[in-house]
Amino acid sequence: MLGKKTIFITGAGSGLGKGAALGLAKKGHKVIASVEIIPQVTELREEAKAQGLDIEVLKLDVNKPLDRIQLEKYDFDVYVANAGIGEGGPLAEIPVDNIRQIFDTNVFNSLEMVQIVARQFVAKKKGKIIFVSSIAGLSVTPYLGAYCASKHAVEAMAQALKEELKEFGIQVATINPGPYKTGFNDNMFEQKEKWYDEKTNFTKRADLLKGEKMLAQQFDPQDMIDKMVEVIDAKHHPFRNVYPKPSEEQVKEYQAKIWEETV
Repeated sequence: MLGKKTIFITGAGSGLGKGAALGLAKKGHKVIASVEIIPQVTELREEAKAQGLDIEVLKLDVNKPLDRIQLEKYDFDVYVANAGIGEGGPLAEIPVDNIRQIFDTNVFNSLEMVQIVARQFVAKKKGKIIFVSSIAGLSVTPYLGAYCASKHAVEAMAQALKEELKEFGIQVATINPGPYKTGFNDNMFEQKEKWYDEKTNFTKRADLLKGEKMLAQQFDPQDMIDKMVEVIDAKHHPFRNVYPKPSEEQVKEYQAKIWEETV
């Protein structure tokens, strides 16, 4: 570790975000961890206390304006935009309002918070912004089109910001996890049960199940958490950080193959 940093991470109430918050605190960094709902505040504080870690935990739902402006109160060196949601289902049939909610969370409100961060970092002439994207931002899985579209947007934002903020001494990067067994992927496919009906929807359930099986192999999340901590902590690292290695190879093969496809 090259000096103690103050790190603000969103979506730290569960999964990879929670693990990264705890892991960064173990390395001696000051961690400000925001979570979506109040029960997660208590849970994370208790877990940090049990591990002897000093983590400042606050309730910050990225979709609530009064929560988002809380970000202006904090001073930090690294901002990790980790909060995100997803939903599975056929893109031709999924309710568009559901897609709007995904984009509000993963794209628009995330960007609104990053703009607050950018103003602070520009004033200081330094800082690092990391978007927790996904391999879904670099490839597309059938029946996960809405989530993939939102993460493709995140990739575009990160690439633009990397060039636009470089002159102000600000680093911008992405972390792109493959499928990890945190419950996030399973929950995405559960969401469709609120509206999908095989009697009225033209997409066959058997086809949906094929899409779900593509994510049947999920990796141990601790491996990804360790990689996130490594990247967030590092002074210099690649702009794009796809992990694990099989997922990086999968993405590269997908992107090469798409140039050869015909319709």
